[in-house]
Amino acid sequence: MHEQDQALRQALQEHARTVPQQAEVVQSFLALLADQEPDPFCRERLAGHFTGSAWLVSADGERVLLTHHRKLARWLQLGGHADGDHDLAAVALREAQEESGLPGLSLGSTAIFDLDRHWIPARGEVPGHWHYDVRYVVQARADERFAVSEESLDLAWCTVHEVAGQDDASLRRMAQRWLARSTPR
Repeated sequence: MHEQDQALRQALQEHARTVPQQAEVVQSFLALLADQEPDPFCRERLAGHFTGSAWLVSADGERVLLTHHRKLARWLQLGGHADGDHDLAAVALREAQEESGLPGLSLGSTAIFDLDRHWIPARGEVPGHWHYDVRYVVQARADERFAVSEESLDLAWCTVHEVAGQDDASLRRMAQRWLARSTPR
């Protein structure tokens, strides 16, 4: 077992304690983590694999940067495949930097912010598979000028209140969690 896996196990257990409504989903993430063959941090594991995502908030915490995902044609948080990296907080930060082009991004915390297990439909030669997405808060600085990468059709800053009213249950859940834990500035 990789040295980062114990830290992830502890973070998942802590998430289950602090966010009890996600305790059941934590169990499926822990089961994936325990099943190391093939490596659950590599996209080649088509039964399901870990991904890392960023709840990328503005410096004032009032807005979140979303991507209009090129392959899925949906507005989502930034993130992507771990590609063998067992440090999912680092994956989330790296993906946020690569997909946004924003300078000076930083992890708000190494604590897990949200978990989501979702189905990715077949595309080309890649069959449908499960993503076990571990999400972290990533904080932007004052410079919010982003650059749209090849991964996206577009990027947009949206108020967290707007996102809290969206139809997408995953985005709505993260926005509501952010609003519940943040204090007005």
